[in-house]
Amino acid sequence: MKKLRLDKYLADMQAGTRSEVKQMIRKGRVTVNECVVRSPEQKVDPAEDTVMLDGVKIGYVTLEYWMLNKPQGVVSATEDRRERTVLSLLPDAARKDLFPVGRLDKDTEGLLLLTNDGPLAHALLSPRRHVDKVYRAVVSGVPGQREQEAFAGGLDIGDETETLPARLEILGVRSFEADARETVVPSPDFSAEVRDWRDADEQELPGRCSEVEITIREGRYHQIKRMFEAVGMRVLFLKRMSMGPLNLDPDLEPGQARRLTAEEIDALRKAEHR
Repeated sequence: MKKLRLDKYLADMQAGTRSEVKQMIRKGRVTVNECVVRSPEQKVDPAEDTVMLDGVKIGYVTLEYWMLNKPQGVVSATEDRRERTVLSLLPDAARKDLFPVGRLDKDTEGLLLLTNDGPLAHALLSPRRHVDKVYRAVVSGVPGQREQEAFAGGLDIGDETETLPARLEILGVRSFEADARETVVPSPDFSAEVRDWRDADEQELPGRCSEVEITIREGRYHQIKRMFEAVGMRVLFLKRMSMGPLNLDPDLEPGQARRLTAEEIDALRKAEHR
């Protein structure tokens, strides 16, 4: 890796703004290889030199990987003049050059990977790599074998080509009429989440609804919503649960994020080179 200015090195690692780290350096708070350095312009080699601020080693990380449980109401973008973005949910310690891998619609929640690893992002998003993306949803009506076969065979959603084969699994059927008994195919964790979602948003659900799981290998605009529209149904709630080998951490509340573990990063890199 090429050498960096000392002030850029520290600013990249979130030690402070560029102007703040310059002041730290000039005040003698920074050492390089155990020698005090007072010049912000001094070049350092991230792979060879040891940089310390107030006696604490500041290692240089070139690539970062974050898992976010995206909530509804934020957009999957690095910046937006009108809407809150997913980057605003990351801790201050995160690098500022991160970007979301793919996108989730504003009203869709769940797993979102943020990184500055461009080649990995490209590999995960390429339809040629056939990286599975698994979603849970609540849809109006009750899909059956006809809809499952339609998803498996590819659907015309108004694009130049039909969708790639997708898998549709019915997890549960619910009746929300006031005078009807509720019936559920066992799916305890997701059913509880749907109840929380319905209560929080005071949703008026249209009679019979179904909890489903969808696996796709693409990321077209509003793809899952358009797929259900193509079979005469409407998506009421949508959450991404996994992307390739990466599964949403159940301990992450909506809006929370954490760095990926070494094992998760290794699994993603193996998926990248398949």
